[in-house]
Parts: sequence; structure tokens; C-alpha cells
Amino acid sequence: MNKYFMAGAIVFAVSATPALAQKATFKVKSGDWAVYAHDTGGKKTCFAAAQPRSTKPKNVKRDPIYFYVSDWPKDKVTGEISLKLGYPLKPGVPATIKIGDKSFKLFTKGEGAYVEKAAVEKQVVAAMKGGTTMVVQGRSKRGTLTTDEYSLKGISKALDAAAAACK
Repeated sequence: MNKYFMAGAIVFAVSATPALAQKATFKVKSGDWAVYAHDTGGKKTCFAAAQPRSTKPKNVKRDPIYFYVSDWPKDKVTGEISLKLGYPLKPGVPATIKIGDKSFKLFTKGEGAYVEKAAVEKQVVAAMKGGTTMVVQGRSKRGTLTTDEYSLKGISKALDAAAAACK
């Protein structure tokens, strides 16, 4: 299964409707991050998720916004980065993550943004563990640039908890 399909599936399952969101089981809260697990017939998915502590511009209507770091042990995927930005993104225009002096580009599809290579995902996760805040920018289909700031408080423990929940 394509990892982008998997990331999209978890973003959809957790945020699309309240009924689907209830299928993922809350495990623990660590700082500003929450850990969830979902098991569908022996195929476990565990993830840390957070919502931004601030968004700009304030006058833009958006659906809920989430940043996910997911593990799919059966598919040998760990630390998969995916975002739900809450609006349709402009095709072909990358979103960005900035943590300290490090910047990462993400490709976009629909309302989601994803890191293309696993090696870069590892770099993002390492930067998250060493950082205090993370800024995500994306451009809507209409051309509006949005900026979301996330706290990284508790991310290391949340990622450890997600990994433990998938064992």
C-alpha cells in the first residue's frame, strides 16, 4: 500500500467525521501532543497528533488543522509526517515546515501535505525533538498564504508513546 494513501487514510479517519474519529483510541497526552492507536484486523497504526497554537491570517475560514507523525509497523513505516491544513491547497505549490534554522518542503494533495522521502521525515522528526516551536506554511487554491505555529512541547515522549502503542 502506498504510504501517501496510508497517511491520507489516517488524516481522513481522524478528522473527517466524529464517527470515524472515534475509531482511533486515545492513549496519552504529552505536552501539546496526543497519542492515538487504531487496529484494523491486525494492521496497527499509531500516531502523535497536534493542532496549531496559532494560525494566520485570522480571518480565513478553515476546517480543523492537524499535524501527524504516524507509525505503520506492519508496513515498516515509522515517523511518517502528514498534515491536514483545513483547506484545499494550491496544486504544485509546496507547503513548508520550519523548525529553528531548518526548513523542509512538503508536496501537497487536496487538503494534505506530506514529506516525500523517508530520510527527510527522519530529519523532520529529529528537528522536532530538538525544537520548541514549528511553523507550517501552505498556500490555498485561492492563493492565500497561511501560517500555523505548533508547540513541540511533549513531542519526544509522544513519539515514544506512539511507538510503544504499536508494539
